[in-house]
Amino acid sequence: MAARGPTSTPMIPLSVLDLSPVAEGSDAGQSLRNSADLARHVERLGYKRFWMAEHHSMPGIASAATAVALALVGTHTSTIRIGAGGIMLPNHAPLIIAEQFGTLESLFPGRVDLGLGRAPGTDQATAYAMRRNLSSDANQFPNDVVELMAYFKGENGRVRAVPGEGLDIPIWILGSSLFGAELAAMLGLPYAFASHFAPQMMMEAIELYRHRFEPSQQLAQPHVMLGFNAIVADTDEEAELLATSQQQAFVALRTGTPGKLPPPKPGYADTLPMEARAILRSILSVSAIGSPETARRQLHEFIARTKPDELIVTAQVYDHKARLRSYELLMQAANQPADSLAE
Repeated sequence: MAARGPTSTPMIPLSVLDLSPVAEGSDAGQSLRNSADLARHVERLGYKRFWMAEHHSMPGIASAATAVALALVGTHTSTIRIGAGGIMLPNHAPLIIAEQFGTLESLFPGRVDLGLGRAPGTDQATAYAMRRNLSSDANQFPNDVVELMAYFKGENGRVRAVPGEGLDIPIWILGSSLFGAELAAMLGLPYAFASHFAPQMMMEAIELYRHRFEPSQQLAQPHVMLGFNAIVADTDEEAELLATSQQQAFVALRTGTPGKLPPPKPGYADTLPMEARAILRSILSVSAIGSPETARRQLHEFIARTKPDELIVTAQVYDHKARLRSYELLMQAANQPADSLAE
């Protein structure tokens, strides 16, 4: 008998978004080594991409120097695509990013993606410490994207990106609002929406991007990748306990007190005021948390509702071995018939 409902939705490529979490009791060096180990692991499992995100002045995230971290990941893998999800372009001169990712592509040919965002990835004080100038307007990000693309094409006159010039590095636009969707559509670039932490405008952004998409040399038709939280364990109870680390981190970030990733805390959500519970409900509405059977159902329900071309999955799990296991169980669940999961 054919499967019915969400379980009949065809599987799409799964990728990984790694924030290189720094767990309480650990340090950035161990987190980056864990990222390299995770990349090896998910490469074997069949994930398509391994992206790392640029954040600054956050004790719980070790991927601030994103290109450097990706160089480590590249040396420990051989086939999986590696990239930025993303580089916060207002923090950098486009030439520097062209050189950095040109270097990565020269080292790992045919494997590098460059996702670009316009948020600072930090607070205003840290943004000022990096840039020394916060006077740029909303139009600067599109101009910087075009300038960066021109360095790869060798179209910026006497100024040349070496390495970088002449290399085919796919550019992605990242966003959590309609601005990025419109820019990606106008430039004919793939679009990654940060639905894993800001799902409010997801459906509107997808519709806008697909409706206004203009084909380009890089991309003939629209391609949407959505961020997705997934924490999978052998039982629903175990996965829900593991997920309390991520819940604590979200609440700490939204209340202005970011720290290292804390260990699981039984019954954590029950201790929160209503405002904090509302934050978690919104963020975790784009999630699969549970046993393989539960996660598969939630995953396919999300795919059926949003119809993305690809998902990029993040798992903020305190214990590294449990995080490896979560990605393994998610891939198994995503590719197994529903009946076999229930056995």
